[in-house]
Amino acid sequence: MNVNMNTSTALASVAGQSTGDAVGLSVLKKAMQIEAQNVQQLIDAIPKTENTSVNLPPNLGQNVNTTA
Repeated sequence: MNVNMNTSTALASVAGQSTGDAVGLSVLKKAMQIEAQNVQQLIDAIPKTENTSVNLPPNLGQNVNTTA
């Protein structure tokens, strides 16, 4: 009888853990969706510029200077 009680307790524990894992995954997915929305709002808030080189001298931006 002790074996049956331990088995049923173990099965109930596994079933509860499975439900808990499913709830945890749902919460994680929702948090990721909210974070993606927040990031998209930040990206949309960046001011759009059409032509940034209008105010620069013509010699700037033509070369990339690198050193090793």
